[in-house]
Amino acid sequence: MRNKKKKIIFVACDTSNLKQIKKIINQTKSSELNIIPKFGMQFFYSKDGRKFLEKFKKPFFLDVKIADVPNTALSALDSLKDLKGLRYITVHASGGLDMLKTVVKKAKSINKKIIVCGVTILTSLNNKSVKEIGYNNKIDKLVLKQVSLIKKSGATGCICSANEASMIRKKYKNLFIVTPGIRLPGDKTNDQKRVMTPRDAFKNKASAIVIGRSLTSSKIKNNLKRLINHLN
Repeated sequence: MRNKKKKIIFVACDTSNLKQIKKIINQTKSSELNIIPKFGMQFFYSKDGRKFLEKFKKPFFLDVKIADVPNTALSALDSLKDLKGLRYITVHASGGLDMLKTVVKKAKSINKKIIVCGVTILTSLNNKSVKEIGYNNKIDKLVLKQVSLIKKSGATGCICSANEASMIRKKYKNLFIVTPGIRLPGDKTNDQKRVMTPRDAFKNKASAIVIGRSLTSSKIKNNLKRLINHLN
């Protein structure tokens, strides 16, 4: 690839089928990209999910979007301390500054390598959606406000759509910006509202991208080749 440093790709392992999870992990191995599995609630809450991650020693992203009162959030993170491969975890910025600070402090005590990523406005939402929820500001302003809380808490990562990545990067140079809602050119957007291609997401100053269905549906190895060619 043109860049000496490998691009970070989080592959969304969105299934409760353990056999399929293993297939995704095995078939997305790449010498050209830094591909890290991301496990969400569907797998983590499944019968085999927790047991599998207890034994999974390689770095992984746990996307459980912690959001609760500070003490409960702390206890939730404390219950994950046996997961030796845990390197990234998500927490909702809407949980407030105290909760964010509590999670960051606890994460550091468990393993200093863990990157806490504050989740801003979900990529399945648009300006109409946030207005229905009760927000008066548009998404870009809401995201910037939430990122300011994330930074203030001491967290070093944020989750946002690629549409907001460049705006955030201008203000926060060193923030680890992860962008979901990624689709290869021509692929269906499904339930996502704010989407972008991998190449454009990195052009928009994302540190890493999350890609799921464009990579894991149908023939995974062929999709991986499509991704590599697209990024080149």
